[in-house]
Amino acid sequence: SHIAQPGGPHPVKTRESRHRRRPSSPALHRPAAMAPAKWLMHWHPNPGVTLNTQILSEACGCAESLGGTKDGRWKTSIIFYRPMTRDGAGGAQQNLPPDVPRELLGVALHERPGLYFSILRNQRLVLQADAAFSQVMEKLQSFKARVNLNFEGFQYQLGDFCLRIGKCVPNNTETLRGIMMEVEYYPLSSIEKSRAIMVDFFDIWQETLAKKSLPGRFIHVESNFAEYGLSDHYSFQHTAVQYATCLQQLMAAVRA
Repeated sequence: SHIAQPGGPHPVKTRESRHRRRPSSPALHRPAAMAPAKWLMHWHPNPGVTLNTQILSEACGCAESLGGTKDGRWKTSIIFYRPMTRDGAGGAQQNLPPDVPRELLGVALHERPGLYFSILRNQRLVLQADAAFSQVMEKLQSFKARVNLNFEGFQYQLGDFCLRIGKCVPNNTETLRGIMMEVEYYPLSSIEKSRAIMVDFFDIWQETLAKKSLPGRFIHVESNFAEYGLSDHYSFQHTAVQYATCLQQLMAAVRA
């Protein structure tokens, strides 16, 4: 079968029955370090427009109009850490030694609950550790958690694709900081080989969303994986880096 819109781009090939043929966890049939190729996109509102949950509802409606089947909820968390100073504060940066990172991002991915990813953006490092690493960070008191953000929403199965559409909110509040989506393509782990299919799907998605006349659009900003020493074969480290890139874009949109 195909996903296609009248007058739209080339159709994207999909499987006849996702529920009959898809294993419970696609990553189980791949090497542990590899995962299906994925794009992260964030909602970029038009100038002067305030984010609201209607945009999230409309995006979920688009997934269903393309034939997507709702398949539960998902949640990814990011903690923004600052280094602790000698007086125990996590704010002042000017007295830190030059070799101490000014920030650290901790990422807990929904699809890998047993792992924790740490990102040093200025040093272009992404590290994978056990989920208990965040507790180790607290006990060492070398870095202090400053902001805790949750990305959460609904998951949709759509042929060979998985869509996750959600909101970005601070922990324990409902203050909307952003809207984003993941698009995962199960058959391929190669970033380059999946690029054309992802572009086609994104074109179809944008065309479908445009019919809603919403005040903004989804944007995909490519992360420079090579800077982090990551290969063409997609891994969960790639996803963590994409979340760091997405977070930067969302925060820039809020400040604008």
